[in-house]
Amino acid sequence: MHDLAAGVAQFQRDVFPDKSDLFDHLATTHTPDTLFISCSDARVVPELITSSDPGELFVIRTAGNLVPAYTPGADAVAASIEFAVAELAVSRIVVCGHSGCGAMTALARRHDLSAVPAVAQWLRHADVSVARAGGESDADPVSALIRSNAVAQLANLATHPSVARAIAADTVTLEGWIYDIGTGTVAVLDTP
Repeated sequence: MHDLAAGVAQFQRDVFPDKSDLFDHLATTHTPDTLFISCSDARVVPELITSSDPGELFVIRTAGNLVPAYTPGADAVAASIEFAVAELAVSRIVVCGHSGCGAMTALARRHDLSAVPAVAQWLRHADVSVARAGGESDADPVSALIRSNAVAQLANLATHPSVARAIAADTVTLEGWIYDIGTGTVAVLDTP
């Protein structure tokens, strides 16, 4: 197991000094250009995949990279989206799915989720993805669902008022990506 305290010590000793000017700037400035929504899977590290420095990405990570459609009321995902778009004025939003996604695998293979009821309820946000992927003629139903899900989450994003306003003003673009863990490749999806 990775020793987190040793990792912090290494960061303070080896990384922070080399980037001290950047961190000094970031101490008073928060201007990311991209909202990056990815899975909470530990194998998916947005900053590593995109070679981004601290401060360049505003990251939301959820199981299955799910973005619930907008509903009135506060929730962490909606609040983070609204803050990134309305306050930070990000110009790009990426929804990034990935190979071997446990959430999409569970749905595609109809795993029994009764032992994890909160997970089962959360994955209901992928119902449209499951319905769409069922019509695809893909030999691998998990891969089809991963792609379908990224597209469906982009549609859910557009239901958020701050995102809808930014799309109408042509100040934000939406992109769907699929990251392949084994090869390191990223496929940009054709989205409607």
